Amino acid sequence: MTLPTSTQPMDQAQRQALDDQLSKRYIELDPGGYFLIYLDGDQGLICAKHFANTINDKGLACDPVTGAPLPVRGPVERVPTYAYSGRTAKELCMAIFEDPANPCPITCLDHAAYLGREFMRAEAALSAGQAYVQD
Repeated sequence: MTLPTSTQPMDQAQRQALDDQLSKRYIELDPGGYFLIYLDGDQGLICAKHFANTINDKGLACDPVTGAPLPVRGPVERVPTYAYSGRTAKELCMAIFEDPANPCPITCLDHAAYLGREFMRAEAALSAGQAYVQD
């Protein structure tokens, strides 16, 4: 996807429209797994559960045990491979990327960049006392 670049400032509505457009792009799934991000407001934490997966020949994320494609909607009964938490996006990133006792499960740079953006969004929601919904 090629986007026009401009030196003109954007207002909040234009930023949101651009963000919404960019969220619709196709991305390759990370064979290292995926994260579900949520807030624990009572504890003041940003939480991220990591789940392992495999990618089949159609590009679908699959359960590494059964090989069955993972549903994209509705509840999924799976046990996370690891649960991370932090008081800030930076602390959470350090727990995932820099803990020598627990190797980083992320194998794609675009996935790492996405997580950084989401952790910052989650931190902003936590700081403002607002709800957070993962993109």
